[in-house]
Amino acid sequence: MSTVARDASHQNIFKSMKDITFEQTISHQCGVTMSDSVEARAIAEFMATKDGVTVTYQPALIRIDGNGKLIFEMDEISEFLGRDMTAEMFEVNTSTHYGRMVRIDDNTVILFGNMDEVFEYI
Repeated sequence: MSTVARDASHQNIFKSMKDITFEQTISHQCGVTMSDSVEARAIAEFMATKDGVTVTYQPALIRIDGNGKLIFEMDEISEFLGRDMTAEMFEVNTSTHYGRMVRIDDNTVILFGNMDEVFEYI
């Protein structure tokens, strides 16, 4: 099992105000912010192995960001964590999110950045 180091060499979604350009476009990004915990670290480390996912560690928070959609499969996270992770536990660990969060079933939570994709589930 590999771990993700907490240093400045990893991608970081946060920018200085001087580096931000404001545009009237839709980003299709989505993500969650979690309070730093054993479960949140396991979720972040597991999700960091997926293409297009950026994990940013802050002193008390962990951000997981993606483009289009993020799929959180509880059985995969449970295997990585070494103990059971339920959708309820996932939601408790999530401080906030952006994008549309849909709980598909007891195993799958998806965050959608593209709102057009959500219509299938509502």
